[in-house]
Amino acid sequence: MRRFANLDDVWPAGLPRRLGALIYDTLVLLAVWMLVGFVAVALNGGEASESPLFHSVLLVVTFIFFAFFWMRGGMTLGMQAWRLRVQSIEGNSLSLPQCLVRFIAAMFSLALGGLGYWWILIDSERRSWPDIASSSRVVVLPKQGKRKKA
Repeated sequence: MRRFANLDDVWPAGLPRRLGALIYDTLVLLAVWMLVGFVAVALNGGEASESPLFHSVLLVVTFIFFAFFWMRGGMTLGMQAWRLRVQSIEGNSLSLPQCLVRFIAAMFSLALGGLGYWWILIDSERRSWPDIASSSRVVVLPKQGKRKKA
């Protein structure tokens, strides 16, 4: 597990910034899903497959995408663009179990119309349901060379 530096220079991320990162990550995921779809069609003799197995593979690939970035440096590609990082409450990168809990809570939150993310607007620490469930938080990183204002 990696310990992040400059923990005093970060602050909780708000909803607009998180949504921006989510849009970026969705575009990257669409490209990954297309690649998986091309491979599936090639393996299926040129025919498209809408089987539960294919959808399960897409779900697993999506989890791997997020878990890889969250465990590695705390930032997906979209989060990098918006200067966001997900970290444990202690300031470490997430563990695999935390990633799994976070992913499941995110799917549940999205299935309820994003209610778990709208929660950020009423939580005093700007936490979403995935943050709360996985004992993590999403923070904004300062611009290079700048520190958080006092």
